Amino acid sequence: MSTINQSKFQFVQRDDFASEVIDTPSYSYWQSVFRQFWKKRSSIVMVSILTLILLISFLYPLFSDYDYNDVSKINDFSRRFIWPNGEFWFGTDKNGHSLFDAVWFGARNSILISIIATTINLVIGVIVGGIWGVSKGFDRVMIEIYNIISNIPSFLIVIVLSYALGTGFWNLIFAMTMTGWMGVAYSIRVQVMRYRDLEYNLASQTLGTPTVKMVIKNILPQLISVIVTQLSQMLPGYISYEAFLSAFQIGLPITVPSLGRLISNYSVNVTTNWYLFWIPLTILVLVSISLYLSGQNLADASDPRSHR
Repeated sequence: MSTINQSKFQFVQRDDFASEVIDTPSYSYWQSVFRQFWKKRSSIVMVSILTLILLISFLYPLFSDYDYNDVSKINDFSRRFIWPNGEFWFGTDKNGHSLFDAVWFGARNSILISIIATTINLVIGVIVGGIWGVSKGFDRVMIEIYNIISNIPSFLIVIVLSYALGTGFWNLIFAMTMTGWMGVAYSIRVQVMRYRDLEYNLASQTLGTPTVKMVIKNILPQLISVIVTQLSQMLPGYISYEAFLSAFQIGLPITVPSLGRLISNYSVNVTTNWYLFWIPLTILVLVSISLYLSGQNLADASDPRSHR
């Protein structure tokens, strides 16, 4: 039997706290979300386009003396229908107005309407949907209301309310938010009902966790990707609403510029002086597409199942 050479071994000191140390790397949900989001090249491109448009739309009007209703230059024929050049980047219209100024003033109003309407609908929809999904009594009432409203096209409701309330910035937002939250609430209700009866929520209820706390702490964090998906659809959707309503001279007053108003006013210039029509339309399309694709990529990244 061979003997063990003790000189080749070293005793390790016992560490009572070593078992408490977590060797796995730390995990941050939002860091993982944005890591997944920025992995896609489309996210970088769309966010860059959107950021540029937002910066110009909200900063440029602060330094410009442009007046959409100014007709003092209408008799200055030297300023009429100037094609895009170094002085007038987007050209001028029949009134001698700079289209560059009109586009960014209009984009600011269109984006503001979309952001405000989306925020109101999303907040109300998430709150009502959370209650709707856990309260049986509330569910019986709301499901009947939903069945009635869902059978009426939402766009028709907005048009009727816009006519009834008259033109105005806040009137248009009210028309968009009167029933716009209903679809969000129903989606959240379905998801809450899906998660509320899972084992960990049943155990939480058995231990006496209040229903409100269970919904906020246990369920809503699971629905972030669903909420972001709704956000990505609503933002470009309301910009399209405004553009369509402005084309029919309802929604915003005719004295307030918007992308929809510009497209409507310059629709006669589709072929002649085409820049007047196609430049505002291009900006509208870029805003809508960049909002939608950025939101969809963020919704995909918000799904924990996509994290590694």
